[in-house]
Amino acid sequence: MAQKPTIPKGTRDFGPQEMARRNYIFDTIRSVFRLYGFRQIETPAMEQMSSLMGKYGEEGDKLLFRIQNSGEKAAEAPEKGLRYDLTVPFARYVVQHREELSFPFRRYQIQPVWRADRPQKGRYREFYQCDVDVVGTDSLVSELELIEIVREVYRRFGIRVSLHINNRKILAGIAEVIGEPDKLIDVTVAIDKLDKIGLENVNKELLERGLSQTAVDKLQPILALSGTNEEKLSVIRNLLSQSTIGTQGVEEMETVFALAKDAIPADSDTFRIELDLTLARGLNYYTGAIFEVKALDVAMGSITGGGRYDNLTGIFGLPGVSGVGISFGADRIYDVLTELNLYPETMTEQTQVLFATFGDAELRYALGWAATLRQAGINTEVYPEPAKMKKQMGYADSNRIPFVAIVGGNEMESQTVMLKDMQSGEQKAVTKDELIAELTK
Repeated sequence: MAQKPTIPKGTRDFGPQEMARRNYIFDTIRSVFRLYGFRQIETPAMEQMSSLMGKYGEEGDKLLFRIQNSGEKAAEAPEKGLRYDLTVPFARYVVQHREELSFPFRRYQIQPVWRADRPQKGRYREFYQCDVDVVGTDSLVSELELIEIVREVYRRFGIRVSLHINNRKILAGIAEVIGEPDKLIDVTVAIDKLDKIGLENVNKELLERGLSQTAVDKLQPILALSGTNEEKLSVIRNLLSQSTIGTQGVEEMETVFALAKDAIPADSDTFRIELDLTLARGLNYYTGAIFEVKALDVAMGSITGGGRYDNLTGIFGLPGVSGVGISFGADRIYDVLTELNLYPETMTEQTQVLFATFGDAELRYALGWAATLRQAGINTEVYPEPAKMKKQMGYADSNRIPFVAIVGGNEMESQTVMLKDMQSGEQKAVTKDELIAELTK
């Protein structure tokens, strides 16, 4: 007996309904990216391992998928791996194609990435990211635009979200004032897990990473800081007054919040912006603002994240090119929309009408009508053979086709079809023009 076929853990098949929903997600995000003047690129699924290693921190490097055999002679073939994210390949792209680009360069990219992670709810080994980045400018207006993009995308989806924001310069300042300036990476990797493992385990990990008990004690009031964004900024400004880099981070956050206050309508019920001093994002390449977005009504991890990187292109030979970007996790957004039942009743790629016929003559008649409807941009199917009407109606029902155009002898004689609304059950005879008008309402 043949073994039942399976797919690797952490991956998923998507049928027609799932793909319609996924394309709704991609199309919505893509339309917002274009609204802000970003243009699309694509990069290969695989990159040289030398391009990937050392860019994601010690935790990320462990999750890289290596390609064991790429069809080249072992002595000649540099080691390759599947891309972990879209940002590092983008930095490589910018450097490799810099003579063709004008800066600031605004790009978006919607492609799959791979991580050798332990599969669990909301965490997959293969998943899509929808990235938007701008490189070649230090202006904090770019951070504002990313915040606006986040707000608009989730407004269109109908998902209430909280955008958490911090700054790696603030974290560097914190490392200075607690007396551990050389332990910034250790501090960020540990506190980035606060939501997952809790404060006690974070403190334990900080000690294991070589921080002194005194430094860990000094960190506690910062991790517990609460209040409004303005109040938290005021407190942290005082705490970091002796740190040049920390003060710079505070000033950047003050500017971003001031810009957001002017540009984004206050709506704390559906979209919140929160200064989160425990937000670290473990990726080593971030140097300025960092973002994470969480759904307010679903227990799910981050559904969008990103930040500013001042010298990611430098590792590929083009120093001094600052960039900032965010990534929407399409698979987690899919799960959130599913849990909240927020998908539209009809999708743009869904069949709008099915022609059901009683015989061969009627089938040929229906094919002519279907051609006219398709020219009018109406998604149309013709049941491919005469069959019992119950079978054809069952097909329309199971595929959620909202209308069925029934063709019999009377309809052919009167040059009409009998249009049935599958939801209400109502039927009426319509001409070709009337059918087009009905379906394009």
